[in-house]
Amino acid sequence: VQLQAYGGGLVQAGGSLRLSCAASGRTFSSYYMGWFRHAPGKEREFVAGITWSDGTAHYADSVKGRFTISRDNAKNTVFLQMDSLKPEDTALYYCAAHPSGGSYYWGSYDYWGQGTQVTVSS
Repeated sequence: VQLQAYGGGLVQAGGSLRLSCAASGRTFSSYYMGWFRHAPGKEREFVAGITWSDGTAHYADSVKGRFTISRDNAKNTVFLQMDSLKPEDTALYYCAAHPSGGSYYWGSYDYWGQGTQVTVSS
């Protein structure tokens, strides 16, 4: 099973990035896909999640209205569109797969991608 996250980079405040997470190695139709981020000196935190089956999405309060999570079932890929980026969004972003309804707690996820760095300059 592999989750491969990519799309990070350096962007100025107010800019946009689109992260992708390509899943392979098993069927994820019953899974919940989450994006987490981990900044130096901070706890890993939930950013957004989506139910693979019907597209129900959830967001952390800090990103609501700025980030949009979506999925492409045919390509087994989950996306995180990040707009109006702020310096405090700077972190290593991970995608992860949860075996059922999802959770804000990172420890309950089964599979993790390798992380992609997002840096927002002021």
